[in-house]
Amino acid sequence: MSDPKDLRAAPPRGPLPAPDTAPGHGHRSHEADGDGRHPAHELGHRAGLSVHPDSLAEQRAVPDVCAPEPQQRGRFGRWALDGLTDSAGAHQGPHGKAAHTNHWLRVMCLTGVDYFSSLGYQPAIAFLAAGFVSPIATLVLVALTLFGALPVYRRVASESYRGEGSIAMLERLLPWWGGKLFVLALLGFAGTAFIITITLSAADAAEHAVSNPLVPKSFAGAHLWVTLLLILLLGAVFLRGFNEAIGIAVVLVAVYLVLNAIVVIDGFVLVLQQPALFTDWGRALLAQGGGNIFGVIGVALLVFPQLALGLSGFETGVTVIPQIRGDADRPGQRPEARIRGAKRLLTTAATTMSLFLIASSLVTTLLIPPREFQPGGAANGRALAYLAHEHLGPIFGTAYDASTIAILWFAGASAMAGLLNIVPRYLPRYGMAPTWARAVRPLVIVFTVIAVLVTLAFNASVDAQGGAYATGVLMLITSAATAVTLSARRKRQWKRTVGFGVVALILAYTLVVNIVQRPDGVRISLLFILGILVVSFLSRIRRSFQMRATSVLFDDAALEFLREAEDYGAIHLVANEPGARDEEEYRTKARDERRDSNIPGRASIIFLEVTKADSSDFEEDLEVRGIIRHGFRVLEVASGNVPNTLAAVLLQIRNITGVVPHIYFEWTEGNPVSNMFRFLVSGEGEVAPVTREVLRETEPDVRRRPMVHVS
Repeated sequence: MSDPKDLRAAPPRGPLPAPDTAPGHGHRSHEADGDGRHPAHELGHRAGLSVHPDSLAEQRAVPDVCAPEPQQRGRFGRWALDGLTDSAGAHQGPHGKAAHTNHWLRVMCLTGVDYFSSLGYQPAIAFLAAGFVSPIATLVLVALTLFGALPVYRRVASESYRGEGSIAMLERLLPWWGGKLFVLALLGFAGTAFIITITLSAADAAEHAVSNPLVPKSFAGAHLWVTLLLILLLGAVFLRGFNEAIGIAVVLVAVYLVLNAIVVIDGFVLVLQQPALFTDWGRALLAQGGGNIFGVIGVALLVFPQLALGLSGFETGVTVIPQIRGDADRPGQRPEARIRGAKRLLTTAATTMSLFLIASSLVTTLLIPPREFQPGGAANGRALAYLAHEHLGPIFGTAYDASTIAILWFAGASAMAGLLNIVPRYLPRYGMAPTWARAVRPLVIVFTVIAVLVTLAFNASVDAQGGAYATGVLMLITSAATAVTLSARRKRQWKRTVGFGVVALILAYTLVVNIVQRPDGVRISLLFILGILVVSFLSRIRRSFQMRATSVLFDDAALEFLREAEDYGAIHLVANEPGARDEEEYRTKARDERRDSNIPGRASIIFLEVTKADSSDFEEDLEVRGIIRHGFRVLEVASGNVPNTLAAVLLQIRNITGVVPHIYFEWTEGNPVSNMFRFLVSGEGEVAPVTREVLRETEPDVRRRPMVHVS
């Protein structure tokens, strides 16, 4: 199978620099031995290669050379894909590359709109789950937060400081397809956590809006529509732009925490004025615990997993690390100042939230009648707002509602930013999403539609979505604890391995209990995972014939091989599957290809070999090395995918030299169907036909397309 076209039918693009004409480096016209060996006298002059000193710098990246011409798009397409980079792997999401960094305290507010906003619904959900034991169960949750989740994520900040989060740690620890599938599953749980953050926060914001005493009674049944309106408004903001997030977050968090502090302090004053409240609570507490304190502790340990909503915000906290200022950072060095800021951010946020969780749980349990926590009650989903209206008046209560609505709505913005930060980092790089997944606007539309569907499915109920949210959050934190445990083990830090391992087991127990008690959460997560897997693999199959290399660079020896071959007016490459790599292998391969493919006897040949790497990788930077092995010239490149890599190297050779190269294959043995699956899974299979198909898809001009011969 070949393309019988003139080698020089098209003008050269990016020619190889001309050889130096200085004494001792004149233009050489070597003759190759009949078997393709490098001439013996040339071996003695390797130190004097006539490679232009700027040859490496002048090589072009493959996407600039091989990518098809940009498609003409309509007005909507241009608007939707505005800002889409064509450089594979370059998109880092809204938090990936920060043009202007900020003090860690300001960045804390960006993650805090998600973390602190859970005070709007956490106390009510806690009482529904634990009843009068909720303050004790909250203490257990706080202990797990400060002595479990916080140390875990401080370690994540140290090892995953580019904003990839804990998922990137597991990706590095679990290579090949197993790691990719595990990451896809984690992305499903992350998607669950972030999407439910958007829908649950909007639902609770709507609850605060329609339950305000100053709102007309006619809005009482508009809870669902208000929730949908908030979600659509959130999507519209991201479609327009989201540049001043940190400044807005600072104001919202500061106002919200001050108002919550006023409500909590006023609640403690009321409790101190009515000592009987403590007595009544203690009696109800013991009754719920079976009459003794050990029973109370047992109940707290059993029910605290249902309070896991209070662990939200840690994963978001590590995705915003690139936004943190690091004055002492140097390019190419570990950003120690930024890492220190990230650790302070996590510690301050966790400590602040822990204090508010304990205080709010206690005052709401003591001051609010139990019936008001139930569905339809005045405190359902808005316990602190109930206290604000009940004890501080409608004006302050309305101000509290407005602040809560704003921060809950902005918590959805933080979650949307988290989705836009995580998805483009993984799926396009795996080949498991269309190229438009690197553009912000199409993703915003997709996530907004999903959020609307989830809201309709749950009828905008805060209580109904709590299980799915807790499942997603707990899975992410448990995977983070597992990642740091494995990291500590690899570094032989045995005490930390044991400590993190214990935390991982506790979190795993919490996750399992939450799943058993609220299985709807894992069902929703599994739907997300299934959707991601189906879309991912369909996209991978659809993109299987695309150019996958993000760049191709040749070393000096490889460039010299190409220069020498170009001197003959043609470049003949023999594709060789590496075996023993002994002299007999190359001698036999050269002889057979010359005979079967009718390579001219005096033509110089070069072997082209792909050393197999991780076949689950989709995008790769290729480095081609020139090696003289047993007197034969060999171009060697490491890659997880053979045919796409060969096509990329061939096109780059054409670009550098201006000569359309020939490549020679042997037919692959085996069933075509099984070879197809081998190609999709291991990157091998029918190498020759797939190489030509990739070339055909990439280069429409047959005159410039490298020629494929099979014998």
